[in-house]
Amino acid sequence: MTNALTIASRRRRRHDATGAARQRSRSVRPPWEEPPTVVGQAAKGLTLGATLAVILVPLWIIVLTSFSTPGAVNRAGGLVIWPDGLSAETYRQMLNDPTVVTALMVSLGITVVGTAVSMAVSILCAYGLSRPRSLGHRFVLMLLIITMFVGGGLIPSFLVVTGLGGYGQWWALILPNAVSVFNILVLRAFYQETSSELIDAARMDGAGDWRILWSVVLPTSRAVTAVTSLFYAVGYWNSFFNVMLYMPTDSQKWPLQYVLLTYVNRGNGLPGSVNSGFGSAHAQTAPLSLQMAVVVLTLVPLVIVYPFVQKHLRTGVLTGAIKG
Repeated sequence: MTNALTIASRRRRRHDATGAARQRSRSVRPPWEEPPTVVGQAAKGLTLGATLAVILVPLWIIVLTSFSTPGAVNRAGGLVIWPDGLSAETYRQMLNDPTVVTALMVSLGITVVGTAVSMAVSILCAYGLSRPRSLGHRFVLMLLIITMFVGGGLIPSFLVVTGLGGYGQWWALILPNAVSVFNILVLRAFYQETSSELIDAARMDGAGDWRILWSVVLPTSRAVTAVTSLFYAVGYWNSFFNVMLYMPTDSQKWPLQYVLLTYVNRGNGLPGSVNSGFGSAHAQTAPLSLQMAVVVLTLVPLVIVYPFVQKHLRTGVLTGAIKG
């Protein structure tokens, strides 16, 4: 009987000690680990809903206006918020215009080639800088970091490109912005975290740096590679400033973004378009719907590509972040 009482007393004391420890852990728990309150959950829901509305409502208005007839645009007094007289005539006229079709092909070509060139340079540079025994990697790294804060300016860049014969050439739209130091630093930080055991094992099997990069480093860094490629592709797809500098008069080399800028500024026919396309748009289709149609056309490729990269976005963006 005494032994049973002793065991029960010990269990009670142990239970009381465990409860006190749990109570202390609750008292010292950080605020962000506390269970959410009803007010907090409601505030989060309202914030996310408002953010989603800010993103989706403009897209809805742009797409709807692009599919609206001239009468619907006139009745709405501008941008259309509610469906009224939908028609695909605007897109038919736009895609029948050789200027827009050519600009779309130019934008796709610049994006694909530019992204490939930028990724090749960035991956090679980042891998070389990630190897601690590579020749002069600290000096090169410091030079790259300095360029993030100190630049030569627009006029020296223009003089260099034109002095090398880049005026009116395709490569002037790619090479001047082919390298992003920030992307190189992100790739370098990820490559430094690559398992040293895998690299040592590859070296023991006789693999050189090229084989290690291709067979070990790149397969283990798909997330950061995908996200970096997306950053470069979006930059090339949305670029138009270099066109204004190096080929302002050759409309056959204009990308879609510059065609959109030209059309929005002028409000009517695009330079180089034939009379059956944008040149006669005022007689058949509201100019505002044409502008919104070109905007939608510029968004479609990114909307198509993004779902394939989205699963890597979080991992790639957080790569290289400061860890506690």
